[in-house]
Amino acid sequence: PGDDITIVGWGSQLGRIMEAAEQAQQLGVSCEVIDLQTIVPWDVDTVARSVNKTGRMIVAHEAPVTCGFGAEILAKVQDRCFDRLEAPLGRVCGFDTHFPLVHEEFYVPSASRILAAIKSAVNY
Repeated sequence: PGDDITIVGWGSQLGRIMEAAEQAQQLGVSCEVIDLQTIVPWDVDTVARSVNKTGRMIVAHEAPVTCGFGAEILAKVQDRCFDRLEAPLGRVCGFDTHFPLVHEEFYVPSASRILAAIKSAVNY
């Protein structure tokens, strides 16, 4: 369990999130990773408990930023945890544009993009 930031994701993003969390650990940043496993319903209580502890959160998912489920997570967490936040809530998502499947590795959030978001939140 991490103390500095909560990172939320599901599905294939978990491998990338875990890689970013391990890299962050080497920099002295303790990450609590939450695998939602389902998004309908999603475990808002677990996420809110973690964010109230860490004061920071990043959501990583493959969907575009606009209309992605991460926006719903951020909205609920902001409602429940606003007074405890130490930094703006963040998302690392796909881009708001069409992408050919051949470029999927570029489109899907990478561990390095997630690590950059972690650094930004922790250094806010």
